[in-house]
Amino acid sequence: MKHLFILLSLSALPAVARDIHVGPDKDAPTIAHAIKAALPGDVIHLEPKVYRDYVGFYGKKGEPGKPITLDGHGATLEGSDPLDPAQWTEVSPGLFANDHLIARNDDAIIGRWFFLWNGQMQHMGRTSKGRSAPLKKPEELQPSEWTFVKDPSREKPPSKQIYGTFYLKLPAGQKLADAHIFAPMRSAGVQFGGDNAHLVIKNLTATHPYNDGFNIHGDCRDVFFENIAAIECGDDGISAHESAQYRVDGFVSIGNSTGITDTGTAQTSYNNVFLAKNIGFDLFFLDEGRYSLTNALVLSSAQNPMLITGRSTGDCQMKMDHVLLRRLVEPRVGGVAQRAVLEAKNCTFEGMDVKVTGTARWENCLINGKSFPMGKSTTGADVPALLQLTPKDFKP
Repeated sequence: MKHLFILLSLSALPAVARDIHVGPDKDAPTIAHAIKAALPGDVIHLEPKVYRDYVGFYGKKGEPGKPITLDGHGATLEGSDPLDPAQWTEVSPGLFANDHLIARNDDAIIGRWFFLWNGQMQHMGRTSKGRSAPLKKPEELQPSEWTFVKDPSREKPPSKQIYGTFYLKLPAGQKLADAHIFAPMRSAGVQFGGDNAHLVIKNLTATHPYNDGFNIHGDCRDVFFENIAAIECGDDGISAHESAQYRVDGFVSIGNSTGITDTGTAQTSYNNVFLAKNIGFDLFFLDEGRYSLTNALVLSSAQNPMLITGRSTGDCQMKMDHVLLRRLVEPRVGGVAQRAVLEAKNCTFEGMDVKVTGTARWENCLINGKSFPMGKSTTGADVPALLQLTPKDFKP
């Protein structure tokens, strides 16, 4: 009876949180295995190195006060891999072709695609959310350029998967093995799907996936990102979808198609943010979400610096506090479109106007040299008809 009491007492003790290390040791778990094995309170540790891998949370939950933590310790999740010359055929001098570069392909992926030439992204003037140049014909390519040609005969409707051939143009006489070309073979750096809860992801950089650096789908709750970065990703630096809810403290987004894009009924907050060199949008918030951005510096060279827009099913609400958005190139228009509400405090927008067809409330803000003191509000009625905006004006 005494032994039974001891066993019952031990079984009632809380589990001891563990440290799970992902490293070079052959017996160490992979990132995926570590996440699968992690229990509430556990901490997954990466090494401060480059991982050609991604972090995936699919239906993973800690507990209130006992989150599952992934600490990157400065690690980088690299989304690209070097090309395998054996998979490419030289079809004419300097022109190489590959019919099977990636297993799954569709128009969205091609719209995000790029190659890395000696570490430099080659988008061919294309971006996922913005104006894009048409794909060239293979015979039109110049050295260090690429294109994709569809093969409709291989498609299988109603599937949206497409088939075709990638082409690369190298200087005459250069071997593909010597060209130092990489392709984005992973879709995201950090990816969520399903129901996730009570998670912490910190000290981590995602770079060179063909989609988002941080791609957050599903119904996540009590998720916290700290000290993260997205560098040169094919689509968004970070993007919330569906009913995701999370907080971010410390985010750098450089050289992506968009800096931040949140959609659906997501609820997100961003603090201590730096954005620069993004292509399509710097800030893009839409649908029925509830969003906030504080203590942010945006150095804008994107086609569209900012758009906040709702949809017919509901309003989009955005709060900004201590945000400086400075336009570094030609002036452009930021927008608060129909069915959108912006509450801005202590914000400065330089080199851009903000046109409002929804509602904006300003407190101690400066917009392109014009002061908006406490309590100033603007709505679509305050804007001349020719200046009123709709999402179509932003070409997403």
